[in-house]
Amino acid sequence: MADTAGQNEGNSDGPVTPFGVNHIVIHVRDIEESHRFWTEILGLRQVGEFKSQAAGVPKRSTMRFYSGDRGGPIHHHDIALIENPALQTPSAGGPPSAIVHIAFAMADREAWLRQLAFLQRKGVKFERRVEHGITHSVYIRDPNGHGIELLYELPREVWEGDLDAALNHYVALPTEGPEALEDHTETPMFARDQTTAGAERA
Repeated sequence: MADTAGQNEGNSDGPVTPFGVNHIVIHVRDIEESHRFWTEILGLRQVGEFKSQAAGVPKRSTMRFYSGDRGGPIHHHDIALIENPALQTPSAGGPPSAIVHIAFAMADREAWLRQLAFLQRKGVKFERRVEHGITHSVYIRDPNGHGIELLYELPREVWEGDLDAALNHYVALPTEGPEALEDHTETPMFARDQTTAGAERA
């Protein structure tokens, strides 16, 4: 079943304030060096690595996901690293252009749907609309070109059975018109004993 953002606008014509920062994705020159820093120095745990090159998935080099400690349960990821050997060094004339995108979580699905409708009314371009295995997301850019992801999280029981498979799940949706405001409520359940989990939406 798919709902549309227009059905959840309520009486407000303004933006919907995000719940807070959900995760950040950055470029790194050397994935192994950065892996050691984030795990051995800062103590984060690697929880997955992006593998899928299915149709509609942006091509990228090595990408790994890391979680901090949230009182026991892991997060699907607090930070993700994408290897980019061409990344500028600070000594080369300025700060590195490392930010891929900053993700903001909306309070719930309804708030996210209202924000999609608001962005479309304001003429904001949707670069991507994606149903991930951990979130449903829209990707836009700020005036300086920084990537911004607005998302709502799927329930933990959907993805915690096989987080790596959930991180690799990717369903691209239209970025324009009424179809860009649709959201499917059917979601796959990811479990390690199901090798094909997440391949198709139920």
